[in-house]
Amino acid sequence: MKNLNDLKKQIDSIDGRGYKSYKTLEGDYDFSDYILHIDHVQGDPFASPSRIRVSMKSNVNKIPYDLFNENHKRIAVQDFITRVFSQNINRFGERVMGSGKSGMINISRCPQEILDRTAIVIDKDKIEARFEVGFPARGRSVLGRELQKILYDFLPKIVDDSLKYERLNKNKLINRVKLVCDQEFIREELKRQGLVAFVANGSILPRESGVSTRPLRDGREFISPKELEVSISLPNKGLIKGMGIKKGITLIVGGGYHGKSTLLNALELGVYNHIEGDGREYVISASTAMKVRAEDGRAIIKDDISLFINNLPNGKDTKKFTSENASGSTSQAANIVEAMESGSELLLIDEDTSATNFMIRDDVMQSLVSNENEPITPFIELVRGIYEEKDISTIIVVGSSGDYFDIADTVIQMDAYEPKDVTNKAKGLAKGLILKRIEDRDLKIDINFDRKLLKGSIEKGPKGVKIKTLGVDGLNINREELDLRSVEQIVDREQVTTIGNVMKWADDKLINNNLTMIEITDKIIDEIKNKGLLSISGTKGGAGNLALPRRQEIMAAFNRYRKLRIK
Repeated sequence: MKNLNDLKKQIDSIDGRGYKSYKTLEGDYDFSDYILHIDHVQGDPFASPSRIRVSMKSNVNKIPYDLFNENHKRIAVQDFITRVFSQNINRFGERVMGSGKSGMINISRCPQEILDRTAIVIDKDKIEARFEVGFPARGRSVLGRELQKILYDFLPKIVDDSLKYERLNKNKLINRVKLVCDQEFIREELKRQGLVAFVANGSILPRESGVSTRPLRDGREFISPKELEVSISLPNKGLIKGMGIKKGITLIVGGGYHGKSTLLNALELGVYNHIEGDGREYVISASTAMKVRAEDGRAIIKDDISLFINNLPNGKDTKKFTSENASGSTSQAANIVEAMESGSELLLIDEDTSATNFMIRDDVMQSLVSNENEPITPFIELVRGIYEEKDISTIIVVGSSGDYFDIADTVIQMDAYEPKDVTNKAKGLAKGLILKRIEDRDLKIDINFDRKLLKGSIEKGPKGVKIKTLGVDGLNINREELDLRSVEQIVDREQVTTIGNVMKWADDKLINNNLTMIEITDKIIDEIKNKGLLSISGTKGGAGNLALPRRQEIMAAFNRYRKLRIK
């Protein structure tokens, strides 16, 4: 292995030469406290920056193993250090001379949620940081002195202050780990107490704006109604109290702008742990909770939506329903079926983003248009059976249909962001007509989940499979756009990048015409669990821009890929 002086000589030897001579720097260099790995050099100063990796042995970083000896603690430590590394880039990474992306240093930017990432990876032996550096150029000529500033002046400071335990804010790191341990404890406590969600007293749910995930300054604190309040004794924080939402069917009602959707949004993101100061640190939902909605225009490929839609006038098969341009009702039916297929224990639905004819059909309309002439069995007639037969709970924001009172277990009214338990009042207003209708129809929850994926769904172009991430909204796979805008629990573009890598990896390694989508997804998750997220990156030294999505988002992406082949 070469050392830091060898690298400096090599940089001096190419100074002023053509930009492609930077390629000769690829390799590993011993910087005493750490190894610098130049894994990939950009081909042009305007191209994506070069991929760099730093690895530091545990006897140098000295981060105590008991801080990351469990998976959720490891994720907490990695997330903390990623944020510190980013802050130190801003402190020490001064702009250097050059054109294009010269001098740019980038590492993953973390949102309020704590995700498993590849930017920082720690184990018992070492810690690794993966980031990007724009190698400096004048025009398209090497600026060697400027690169030396980055690698010898800026980077050692960034690395020392980010990766060495003695230089970190130990109290903040320890408290972050404790916070995540408490969050995971609540997640397990939900199961023990028969809950699907918990919102702690004192939580700040509103965000500061529609485009910000930060808490609203001076936002109203959430206080649970006494009837729904539960207590949880946490291993670190101690006793906390808050609103527990029980398994079953829960309605969130109230006037417009009173906080219904704000509460639902907090619950849908409660599948993730959050950093301190977010306001939703102790808003915890069942880890498999899935937000579903109508999604006009999405592709559906051989979904069994016959539970909701049958006897179409055109005779189309709804047990293997396929559409290039689904309607609101068929798309919402598919989204619910796919959420059930993905193993979701909790459905989250907002009336405002649902298809009205899918959600409900009142008695007046039933009197005019009989069931025999209506192919849609509305969700209101099936949601009770979905819970009782499949143990899948539902939380629904309802603003206009009191018929849902018939089938609800709990009704929460949001009044100027204050939750109130109005279950008894709502039940007193219920007419019982929906319950009678359900009893008369005697519907069974029967869905077929045996769809098998065929190899070759992801076509390879002249240069293989090319994946381009389009923020959190989707990605291009060989120019075929995969729209993920309605998969609302994706919070980071790096989760989308990971989805693209997963789909490519699965097509290469797993899809053999005999495995169902569930089986393939489980094998993907097992691969990542056993070998780490880097195992599906497919790049030299491992990609540093991956963040783990859930099983639900992986399957949602497969289901929306228009070229997917299913038998």
